[in-house]
This record gives sequence, structure tokens and C-alpha cells, in this order.
Amino acid sequence: MADNTRWGAARVPAAGSRVDVTIDQGLRAYMLRVYNLMAAGLAITGIAAYAVYAASVSADPTPYQVGNGIFLTDFGYTVFVSPLKWLIMFAPLALVFFLSFRIDKMSTSAAQTTFWAYAGLVGLSLATVFLVYTQESIVQVFFITAASFGALSLFGYTTKRDLSGMGNFLFMGLIGVVLASIVNIFLGSSALAFAISVIGVLVFAGLTAYDTQQIKEMYYEGDGEAVMGRKAIMGALRLYLDFINMFMFMLQFFGDRR
Repeated sequence: MADNTRWGAARVPAAGSRVDVTIDQGLRAYMLRVYNLMAAGLAITGIAAYAVYAASVSADPTPYQVGNGIFLTDFGYTVFVSPLKWLIMFAPLALVFFLSFRIDKMSTSAAQTTFWAYAGLVGLSLATVFLVYTQESIVQVFFITAASFGALSLFGYTTKRDLSGMGNFLFMGLIGVVLASIVNIFLGSSALAFAISVIGVLVFAGLTAYDTQQIKEMYYEGDGEAVMGRKAIMGALRLYLDFINMFMFMLQFFGDRR
């Protein structure tokens, strides 16, 4: 994901001072808030995706068959087949841009509500994965992604190495993945799809570590509650996007198709 927001670097006092302890405690609380918001967003996405899928399919024959013994309900047809699917597909993109560019003018509660709404819309748009992949493989890939994400984020948080130099390189890789994905919609090349998946996993693996370090450096002990809250929401959004995208690319590797 692009680094849309910069809040300034953290200011750290001299080592060994009493203030260091306060900053360490404040930083831990701030990062915990970021991870909790991200986890809640993922939970909303997962619940929304499965709820939409459950309401969209039926074992009873309907005019809209999508697989062996799988039929779409009228609701499923509206969501997955009708022109409304384009609105469902692009609505999350519009909302994430709105949140990224307007968050500094929003209250913490409004920004958090917008984040929840965005997570729900993403769940609505991702409900199709239950039509394509088996539920067992979706769960397996989720845990693989969670383990990988956790290790990469921990690295980004604890490493003393400055990862800021990776930012431009990763952003260029992200743009390349997006453009290649658009081209492959028309080409339908399995080889290109495989290459996109490989590069996509690597890009979002790097972004997970990079974003974690950037989010950590955004912390400033002197920030007020409102500013700190907005920073935590933007940090959660960045990590949420890293997780979702890494999960989708890994699903193309490890997921069992129906």
C-alpha cells in the first residue's frame, strides 16, 4: 500500500532517563491499539464475507448455477453477477482513499467508524473467495498468512536496521503488480498470474516489515488523544491492507479450488 500519510518521526529523549520508561509504555500501548484495530477490521471482513456467501448460495436448484451442486440465490446473483458487482468492487477503493486523505480533519470516532465500514465493504467484495476455494484451504491459508505476517511485523518492530530505503522500491513493485494484474485480465495467462502472485507475496511481505517500522516511528509521546487515535487508525489500515493482500496472493498459491 502506498504511504499516504506522514505524521512525523518520533522524538526520543536521552537514554537512561525516566521519560524513556514512559515512552516505552506509551509506545507499547500505541502499537497494541494499532494491532487491536487491525484485528477487529479483519474480523469484520471475515464475518461480512462469510455472511454474504451464506446468503448468496443454495443447494436447491435455481436458474443461477455456479458449480457442482452450488446455485446462487437472487441475492447472490445481484451481488456476484449483476452490474451491482462493479459498485461492490470499487466502493472499498473509494472509501480507503477518502479515509486516507480526510482523516486529519475527522474525529477519532468518525475515522474509526469509517475504517469499520471499509472493512465491511472489503468483506462484501471478498465473498467470492468462498465460491472459488474450499473453506478448509481458506482457513489454512489464513493461518499461514497470520504466522508470516506476525513474524514480519515483529521483525519490522524490533530491527535496528533502517527500512525506509525499501519504501520507494516496494511502492514501484506494488505499481508493477497492479498494472500486470490489469493486463492479465485481458491476457488470461497462467504463467503471468503465477509471476504476479510470487511478486505480490514478496512486495507485501516487505511492506509488512516496512509499515510496522514506519508506524512505530510515527509515535510521539507528546501527541494528544485525538492525534494519537488517528495515527493508530491509519497504522491499523496500513497493516490491514498488507495482511489482506498477502492473504489473497497466498491463496492463489496454496488454496484448493472447488
